[in-house]
Amino acid sequence: MIEIKQFYSPNFDLIKRKKENIKFLVFHYTGMKTEKSALNRLCSKKSKVSSHYFIKKNGSIINLVPDLYISWHAGISFWKKLKKINKYSIGIEIHNPGHRHGYKSFNKKQINSIKYLSLKLGKKYNIKRENYLGHSDIAPKRKKDPGEKFPWEFLSKYRIGAWHSLDKKILKKYRLQNINILEKKLFLNNLIKIGYFLEKKKINSISFVIKAFQRRFRPQLINGKTDFECLKISKNLVKYRHN
Repeated sequence: MIEIKQFYSPNFDLIKRKKENIKFLVFHYTGMKTEKSALNRLCSKKSKVSSHYFIKKNGSIINLVPDLYISWHAGISFWKKLKKINKYSIGIEIHNPGHRHGYKSFNKKQINSIKYLSLKLGKKYNIKRENYLGHSDIAPKRKKDPGEKFPWEFLSKYRIGAWHSLDKKILKKYRLQNINILEKKLFLNNLIKIGYFLEKKKINSISFVIKAFQRRFRPQLINGKTDFECLKISKNLVKYRHN
């Protein structure tokens, strides 16, 4: 059992929500050089950002905002038919300098704490497997976190987040194989079924969504381009997303 310490952030909505309104867990990295600066920002009235939980480099967990209050962690965001995901989610910030400051792998203590906290909250709020999300999933044009080094595949073994059931060695053979127009349409429809929001008339926007998908489910290559490997992964996720 990991101790969860309390530390107050003033950045949340004052009206309580109902327990059943919590449907998602959203993972973030701090994207700042030091823990102290990240924690200060999450607790500063001027920043107007926060999260419910903060996981330090040593694996310590800090509760910044009580679960039933809406913290300001997601910003402009969409998933499935919902927008303003703050209303429906619990935000978890994990200390990591992020892509701007030398993105690092999450360490074992952090991963252990992510697992512990996710299972605890998942059980308490009956969160579905496919409703553990990254910030980049719900805001792909703006965000890259928690990034391609986040241990989604490992966590999926504990039903924390969706993952495909395909053999990676076989799957790799399909990487960079071109797909036709109909297959591209199928892939984009699969993204929508998974939960991603597509602005279909904006090609650049679609590229960001594809990168978010790759960052999560095909982290070895993030190029914003569709290929047969991505198509196969998307088909598998749509088929098994409720298992």
